[in-house]
Amino acid sequence: MSSSSTSVLINALLSSGPDYDVLFDSLCWHSDQWPVRTHQIDALTAFIEGLHGPLLLLTDDETPVEEDTTPCSSSSPAGEHAKNARCRLTAAKKRLIIAKIESVVWSQCIALLARISADDTASASRGGITTAQESTGAACRLLGACAPLCDASVPERLWHCVLPALQPPKSDDEHDHHHSSEEEAALVRRIANVDVAVEVMAVLLPTLTSSPDDKHERLAHAVLSSTLSFVKRTPDTVAVSKVAVRILLTLLNCYGGGGRGSKLGSMLRFIVEDLCRWHASDRTAAVTERTLLCLTVLSDHLFPPTSQQTPSGHPDPRLSVQFWRMVQDGLTNADNVSRKRALYLLKRAVARSEEEEEACHCPRSSSDQDEILFRWDPSRSKLLREFWEDYALVMETLEENQIHVIRPVLNRIDMLIQTTASDSEVSGCGLFHPSWLLCVYQRMFHSENKSLMKEGVWHLLDLQALRQPAFASAFSKFIVGPFMDVLSESSLFHRAAGQSVGDCPELGVKLKAFMVTFFTSLPLEDRGSVLLQLIQRLGSQHWCAVPILFLSEALSCLPDSPLLGTDGLNALREVMRCTMITHQVLLRGAAQCFLLRSALRLTDVTAVSVDDVFSFLVHFRPDESLCRGTSLWIQLCAWLSINEDTFNVRAYVQSEMHTFLQVPASTGQNESLPDPKEADKLARAVLLCVDMQENTDSGLEVLLSPLLDTLSRISTNVYLPLRKTDKCLQLLLRLLQLKATPHCRKAEDKQGDRVAVDMEKIMLQVFDPVQEFILRRLCGELVEVCDVERAELYLGVLRHLVAMYGGVPQYRSKIQQTYFPKVIRGCLRTLQEPTPQILSVPGQVSRAVAMASLATVCVLVEQQHMSDQRSETAAALSSLNDYLYSSVQCASNSQSPLGRFNQRLLKPQTIDSTSDAGLQGPVLKNWGRMSAHFMRDQWICLSFLMRAGVMSDTEETSRIPGGLEAALACCVEALSLLPNDLVLPVLAFMEQVMPKVVHVEEDLCAEAVSVSWELVQGLSNNPHDFWPGLRCFVSMAYHRELLALTGAPKFTAILKQVASDLVELSQLKTGVFNVLIQHCCHTWLPGLCAGPGGSRRWDVNATFSSSLVHIDILTEACVYGPVFRRDQRLIQEVQTYVEQLGEQCSANAVVTGEDRDEQMARTCALAFLSRLEGSDPLHEKLMEELVTLLLKKDKEISRSKVRYYSNSLHHRVKNRVWQTLLLLLPKLKEEFVETVLNQVFEAGFCSNQASVKYLMEWMMILILFHYPQHIERLWACFNVDVEKTKTSICTFLSVLVHLNIILPLTKDKAVQWRRALDVCLQWCFCHNFSVRLYALLALKRVWSLGPGVREEAQAQQGPCDGLGGLASVVETCLNQAEAMQNSGNANKNWIRIQEHFFFGAFHPIRDYSIETIFHTFPSLSEVSDDEWIPPWKFEKLSGFSESPTLPLRNPVPDLSRLPPGDWVQQDKDTNTWYLSVSVRAAAGEQDREERWAEVQKKITPWRLGIHEQEPELQPLVPQQRASRLGMKLHGALVVVASLIDKPTNLGGLCRTCEIFGASVLVLDSLRHVLDKHFQALSVSSELWLPLQEVKPAELPDFLLLKKSEGYCIVGVEQTANSHSLQDYQFPEKTLLLLGNEREGIPANLLQLLDVCVEIPQQGIIRSLNVHVSAALLIWEYTRQHFTSG
Repeated sequence: MSSSSTSVLINALLSSGPDYDVLFDSLCWHSDQWPVRTHQIDALTAFIEGLHGPLLLLTDDETPVEEDTTPCSSSSPAGEHAKNARCRLTAAKKRLIIAKIESVVWSQCIALLARISADDTASASRGGITTAQESTGAACRLLGACAPLCDASVPERLWHCVLPALQPPKSDDEHDHHHSSEEEAALVRRIANVDVAVEVMAVLLPTLTSSPDDKHERLAHAVLSSTLSFVKRTPDTVAVSKVAVRILLTLLNCYGGGGRGSKLGSMLRFIVEDLCRWHASDRTAAVTERTLLCLTVLSDHLFPPTSQQTPSGHPDPRLSVQFWRMVQDGLTNADNVSRKRALYLLKRAVARSEEEEEACHCPRSSSDQDEILFRWDPSRSKLLREFWEDYALVMETLEENQIHVIRPVLNRIDMLIQTTASDSEVSGCGLFHPSWLLCVYQRMFHSENKSLMKEGVWHLLDLQALRQPAFASAFSKFIVGPFMDVLSESSLFHRAAGQSVGDCPELGVKLKAFMVTFFTSLPLEDRGSVLLQLIQRLGSQHWCAVPILFLSEALSCLPDSPLLGTDGLNALREVMRCTMITHQVLLRGAAQCFLLRSALRLTDVTAVSVDDVFSFLVHFRPDESLCRGTSLWIQLCAWLSINEDTFNVRAYVQSEMHTFLQVPASTGQNESLPDPKEADKLARAVLLCVDMQENTDSGLEVLLSPLLDTLSRISTNVYLPLRKTDKCLQLLLRLLQLKATPHCRKAEDKQGDRVAVDMEKIMLQVFDPVQEFILRRLCGELVEVCDVERAELYLGVLRHLVAMYGGVPQYRSKIQQTYFPKVIRGCLRTLQEPTPQILSVPGQVSRAVAMASLATVCVLVEQQHMSDQRSETAAALSSLNDYLYSSVQCASNSQSPLGRFNQRLLKPQTIDSTSDAGLQGPVLKNWGRMSAHFMRDQWICLSFLMRAGVMSDTEETSRIPGGLEAALACCVEALSLLPNDLVLPVLAFMEQVMPKVVHVEEDLCAEAVSVSWELVQGLSNNPHDFWPGLRCFVSMAYHRELLALTGAPKFTAILKQVASDLVELSQLKTGVFNVLIQHCCHTWLPGLCAGPGGSRRWDVNATFSSSLVHIDILTEACVYGPVFRRDQRLIQEVQTYVEQLGEQCSANAVVTGEDRDEQMARTCALAFLSRLEGSDPLHEKLMEELVTLLLKKDKEISRSKVRYYSNSLHHRVKNRVWQTLLLLLPKLKEEFVETVLNQVFEAGFCSNQASVKYLMEWMMILILFHYPQHIERLWACFNVDVEKTKTSICTFLSVLVHLNIILPLTKDKAVQWRRALDVCLQWCFCHNFSVRLYALLALKRVWSLGPGVREEAQAQQGPCDGLGGLASVVETCLNQAEAMQNSGNANKNWIRIQEHFFFGAFHPIRDYSIETIFHTFPSLSEVSDDEWIPPWKFEKLSGFSESPTLPLRNPVPDLSRLPPGDWVQQDKDTNTWYLSVSVRAAAGEQDREERWAEVQKKITPWRLGIHEQEPELQPLVPQQRASRLGMKLHGALVVVASLIDKPTNLGGLCRTCEIFGASVLVLDSLRHVLDKHFQALSVSSELWLPLQEVKPAELPDFLLLKKSEGYCIVGVEQTANSHSLQDYQFPEKTLLLLGNEREGIPANLLQLLDVCVEIPQQGIIRSLNVHVSAALLIWEYTRQHFTSG
């Protein structure tokens, strides 16, 4: 039963004088009943509402009031009832009824609400939310009917029941005791659900504000405080929105009437000030969202109409700085709803200002006396209105996130900026604060669309207003903050269209100019602080390599200014230390160079000390940036020289040297090594000091005299403190390391390095004492854990001294005959000592030091070539060999044949009691690493001994049965024991052993390769160890003897699989495949430059034949070129940019990385092919197999994907295939060319990109030029079915364009010329325009071959068959082609094709060169520039062979000077056309019926078919019409379209609502139904659908009314808490609110929504048409309820 029917029945009962007790008992429900039906609650509500009149007409003294003189209609039941009740209802009865009503409040309303509150969670899980909402609404309506009739204390007690739901939870002791009974106290704990409590409060608020006493005022203030506290602390955004709307708005509305404006003003002021204080103390995004929500709820009260008188004390938010800060923060908030609310408040404030026509400006901020965020001047209202309208338009458009929508309004930003700048110049104070413009930029920077973000960055970088000091100052915080944040996005730095690889990205260029403009525009006193903040920002977060590089470069371009002090140097140090750890080495080094250059330009030398400078320089790594001899080092020396008067570097160095060597007396205990940073700083200072003296004596010996004095006594003075010797050796080692100059420096420059020469002379003085000291210490004196690190220091010094003086004869002899033998024998004695039962730390440490020393000696002997068999060193190495290969006793008392292999350094079982207990921790922690180094050092010795041939294979094999096989097994074991970064010596040993055992241990060798490859892959994230490991692995696994291996299929299969894995890994890591192909090419052709010799030639042939086994590697290299992700491609391009800076960037001279050029694999393979000789049978066989594989690959691509896109991987591979074929063509035999001729011409029929077509056509021309006897194959192509050829016939017509090259070499020139003429004429009449164009061009070229050929043809044809008639046809065709001048586009195409490079400047024979094939053709045919291979890349390869038939460079430069052609003919896909034709042909008449299966049909409801023309139905309202037609308005869906203003959308929406049975459609005006556009789409549906008019201004009240009736307000909007349409369950009573076409749902209505629903989308366009969106939701509502019903 409906609520209206219930009211009629209840009024009828009341008019009959019923027994109220019986009515109360019958209408109330039992407390155990659940659930309670809504109609029961509505019936009781109607009954109590009917009692309002009789009860309120009686006074407290039981005297009836005077009769109401208003006449009551006799037909009005309520009036008759009231008249009768005035006579019968007594005061006693009144008290009884009021008691009953109060009982209903507690036993019915509150009990029901408490039950709903407790059951809400469980109901939600069962999908019962709808029932709970309806029951809550009905119970609250009942409570609202009861409250006015109850005693004044009842509402107060009710407040204490529900108010705790908004307050923080309290303990049991903290609960108040204002309840009349324990039952009420229990109810307080049960009504804890916020939704239920809020609805109860909304009902009680009118009773609270109706009495103006102090108690109610205090309670109202408590409600307000609890509400604001709830808003601040609750994380649930939906609950906050509901509380703000239902309580704050209702409270203010209650205070808004009845002359209580002062109370309303005080309430508003309290709320606004509280929100402003909250936002000022916590300006986070979450706080901004909450404050904007509350302000939007209050907007109608904060900005009342000017017609409404504003009472005194009413707050004006426009005068609050914090209000405008909230708005600005909201405009840049990540939440789109908050942005909409902020813009809504801004519009309301501007509209209010314009209506008032009074001056208004925000008060001056306490923090900045000149900051006025908002100002309104009535005299300039037009300018202000236009500015804010444009501003709102820009901010609204930015919500689209689509660059094609946003770009048209970007010029409005320029207008805003110009207006702001001009106004500042004219008025001085400015009407528009620049911070509003920053909101626009920040919104663009935060966009999800990277294109929009890029547009914003570009726009700001080009901002001319920043040249004004005031603007630059206002923008400074924004530049340092949000602008730096957005620049961390690497994708912004991709090169722009038109830029080549290696060019500085456009953003990098703009950034350098911007930095200069910005800092020079800043006031002088602000520059230093802003620069310091910017650098500190760089050091406060992690930056990717590319942004930090270009930001550093931009800083280095600032003009020289003394801006940075000690804090600035520390900030720059943090940038390098914290943000540049994991970057690519070259980019990291380049950024260091730019940062140091910035420091030199911007440091205030009067504000820093010389120690600050050198402490700063320590952080620049010499192997990445600051290396001696580089331009950066020279620039630093010049800077120090200029400021020598300030710094006095020489005095500083002398003082630091003295301080450095002062150490306390030795304590007698072993100590850890000093911090090496002190030695590093002093060594740099020494070298910089001496390099500053350009034309004078360096004075190095004077500076180092204290060091030399100590080192000269280091081996004899036993009382020298250990710490002092350590520091001296650290300084010596660092000097020797830092004196080195880059590897790329010329030899004559290195010889002229006077500092290095002086260093070598000076260090000769201490060579012997230092060597003797090191040897003594290494041979048994290092026994503590900390001595392991000390041994590394000694060995480092030893390596540098031997490298420095190993070439000096007297010292070489001493090293070879004395020092090295002494070290080897001493270490062997340590290793051969018996192992005690209880291992000690000293014993195990001495063994570790001994093995490390032996490994270092082996490396030095190999590097310095000191393995002379007659030397003492060779004898000592023989002893080492005997030790390593000697068998040892195993735990099982058996003899291990290779017991010294993989010998472990066992951990000490106990710590000696005399040792420091603190050592136990480091021992246990680091022993695993020490043991791994011990095993690694063994393999260094073993691999050296194997390479040096200290022990021959036969001797070794005879001594150890199966020695090599066992050694290889030990290698595999070592690979599983050692960490990945320590396996290089094992791989080096395997390289020597594996070729000798693969024939007998194929499985073991295969396992060794597999395990090794897994280890190398594990190093891919560690560049320092990966590249040496990869090179060592490739040398081992692809040894020339292993490549040439036959009869080992399993091992060969492993090698092929690894090669495939290498190619796959190279897709992620550039340069991986380069290592393999370079090794293989060098292996296959190693001896072509060697002298002749039979055995040598056999070795070469045997090795080269392995290329046939692994031809797949060569094939892959010929077409290799990974398609990197955009981020990888960016790194490649920026590295190329840095490399092209040359010596200008010192990192190029210092960083010695692998060649990571992605084209290296191709160029290496092509250089290998260039060295092949067609006369060599093996070379000939390889080339033929390679050509066959390449043609097969091209065919596979053509079959797998008929149509491929330009510059896609398929396109690139095909392009590379035909480039390689062109390179090989001159080397191929005619017999083989004849076998592949058909494949070449068949490839022309496939769909190909333009660049591939040109290469194919060139290939055909060259074949016919070299072998003209095959011209018949060309004519056969023109006889293929027309439907098969389509536009691919243009390929063969292009060959005919160059017939002048082929024709002179044919035997019967006239016949061939006549055939060409016939073919051209035939295709001149093709229906396809492109084919006709090609045919006309070919006809023109063939006809112009010369009168000689035409005369010969006429002579051969005889007098009857002359060319007279044919000549006229040809001349007519050519004249028609030339007559295209007046045909618009046809003329343009005719000119373009004739001027195209392939038909104009290009000559197939003259231009045949490497340059044309790999660089000129790709550049002219619109191939991506990363596919171009310039000639210099071939020139730098030592293996490239240039031949007369295929020169490197084009002899004529005309072709390379041409711009890319604008005529591109691409083949069209013909297979689809074939398919459609065949299907239609085979379909027949049966398909004619099925063709209409998917056609849209107009469905006419059968019930309307008869009656739609009945005239008597026209005057009836929709409900009556439905009744007459037998229809039922079954839906409870209310669709509100008051915000929509387009008649077409409204008409379609009306039709949709009628079809799916909506209960009512709400419009802003019923006049829309008279619009012809409305009627065109509604098709009379407005006659059958209830329509209601609600103005947009009335919507808030209308929605609140519907909410009180139990409707769930649903909006179609994308918010953070939106529900997906596919997941949302619509309540039966749903009101669907639709937004405006452009602005959506206004911000002041968003908070009235119960839920937002969004439609899942997959496309790029974010928004659907409002009618389409509504139709989807209406259908989903209908589907859910009709299906369930």
